Amino acid sequence: MRSRNLFFIPLLTCLVFGSANANWQYPGEFVGDGWYADDGARFVISFRGGASMANASIKNDIGSLTGEYYVDTANGVVVSAEYYDACADGGGCENFVYAGVGELAELPASKDFSSFSFAAGASVGWTLPNRPQWRMELGWDHITENEYNASPLYEGDLALSGGNVSGIEVHVQSGGVQSKVSTDIISAMAFYDFFDGVQKPMRSVIPYIGIGIGYADSKTVLNLSDLYGDLSSSVDLQNFGKLDDYGILQFYRSETSSSNIAGLAAIGISYGITEGMFLDLGARVAYVPKIKWALTNEDATRQRDWFSAENVIYANFMLGLRFEF
Repeated sequence: MRSRNLFFIPLLTCLVFGSANANWQYPGEFVGDGWYADDGARFVISFRGGASMANASIKNDIGSLTGEYYVDTANGVVVSAEYYDACADGGGCENFVYAGVGELAELPASKDFSSFSFAAGASVGWTLPNRPQWRMELGWDHITENEYNASPLYEGDLALSGGNVSGIEVHVQSGGVQSKVSTDIISAMAFYDFFDGVQKPMRSVIPYIGIGIGYADSKTVLNLSDLYGDLSSSVDLQNFGKLDDYGILQFYRSETSSSNIAGLAAIGISYGITEGMFLDLGARVAYVPKIKWALTNEDATRQRDWFSAENVIYANFMLGLRFEF
């Protein structure tokens, strides 16, 4: 009799754990008599990585800063005051006359921002009860360092005033830059998966779209060089570097952070490997209104805006895994 009772213990154990597993795997409403109605709600976690393309227009943020220039009346060559002083000390500048001063803030950037890097991210969220086609996710994406290098940084025709030649307009080049930017985006997004029913089908391609809003934190590194000698004479700029033995200003390496609200959109496909694991291939586009680069002094207690990337578009093409349970 005792052995017969022991026979039922493993059977009861299986029934208890089987029921618990069903309740965990299929969240929903208990309808009685051991039946459990699945409402499609799932907890979601995902991981992804891939390539990122960045594009933006570069804006001159120098503000009020003038440069002095001399022009060679024989051939029209224009040089900065610093280069003229060096030439005058060595001789051979007899044909140069003072051309006047020009506002460097009026010069456009020599090229726009375009760069390739990598991106990775992770998200947590859920599918809505009785609306399993909708996913709500909180996500984080990290876009690795993109480079922006330009020599010259600014280049264009500049109207001068106050010189010995009236009404002159000269072609001016100013500064050279090596810089980097990395961005982290915290986002809240809504996705719509195109499938019918309560549970996503296995071994089928499921298209999806998404839209959301986020917080973008960008960190920039700026290495500025006075390649054309028009910056070193500024007393204000000398707070952001040191003059070398040749009188050329060597700027400090500057780091700046800037934050913006970002807009996001996504499109892609997923493929059900198992009931709760999906291969995800998609593109995420993030719009960041502005990222700035600024000069800082030696102890980073003072800064001056130098240029910015406006209307930044990050296009991330990523492959990932999504788990729903």
